[in-house]
Amino acid sequence: MTNTNAKPSWKRVDGVLLLDKDEGLSSNHALQKARRLYSAAKAGHTGTLDPLATGLLPVCFGEATKFSGGLLDADKAYEATLQFGVKTTTGDSEGEIVDRREVMLSRGDIEAALELFRGEIRQVPPMHSALKRGGEPLYRLARRGIEVERAPRVLTIHAIELLDFSGMSCRLRVRCSKGTYIRTLAEDIGEHLASYAHLTALRRIAVGDFSVADAATLAELGALSEDARMEKLKPVDALLEALPIVAIDGKSAERFLHGNPIRLDAPTRLGAHRVYADGRFAGTGEVAPGGILEARRLVAA
Repeated sequence: MTNTNAKPSWKRVDGVLLLDKDEGLSSNHALQKARRLYSAAKAGHTGTLDPLATGLLPVCFGEATKFSGGLLDADKAYEATLQFGVKTTTGDSEGEIVDRREVMLSRGDIEAALELFRGEIRQVPPMHSALKRGGEPLYRLARRGIEVERAPRVLTIHAIELLDFSGMSCRLRVRCSKGTYIRTLAEDIGEHLASYAHLTALRRIAVGDFSVADAATLAELGALSEDARMEKLKPVDALLEALPIVAIDGKSAERFLHGNPIRLDAPTRLGAHRVYADGRFAGTGEVAPGGILEARRLVAA
């Protein structure tokens, strides 16, 4: 009889999985489920989604975790559904209702309000967040009824578009910089309209250049054969496509792979590059003045 609770035999898996997270799962829970599907010895995700939210959660396995910082800093895109007239403790439908206001809004009111939230804005992080104060996450303080002062953050709303409006609710598409809380954006829009607003649905549709259209759910991945599942992984260097390429070979490749600086033969612009040694992705390097290529992060052979 098979023991379904047995721990998987962990193995080295390198690559990037575009996971379409289900509603109700925390990001870490989704990550662990994906890790088990691949029996991956090492894994990490690239930006938390609340349990209420669905959509794109890039998961990095193995050597890809070394280069995940770019996605943490990348712009994000969401589709969000706001309900007006109701304030909750968390800014979304998972919280308790604390107040109500009458709603008398038009589509023109919404469009005019959204104009004020385009570009650079200041946003106060919510208490129900993973930010820490004195080493303790704010959401734990909030659960005990404790509220602390939070400094506003400067962030950028690159685009915000009204998709639907029904009088009591609307659906928005938002493209924003890292660190944007869509729950807080919804509440701030509601306050500007002399009403309340909270999120009833949220879907992340893009992280950097990655799209949810290319993602797979846990159920879809679980129905695949092992070979087909592995084909869903993007290579490690897919995380670095914005960087220019340096190709090296022979003795230069050997020295670089041991972490030694090398001198490039051809003129190369300064700054960060992705490096290919003898045709294989080797990691990232920094080109310094004088054509010196210095290793930054190398992938294990």
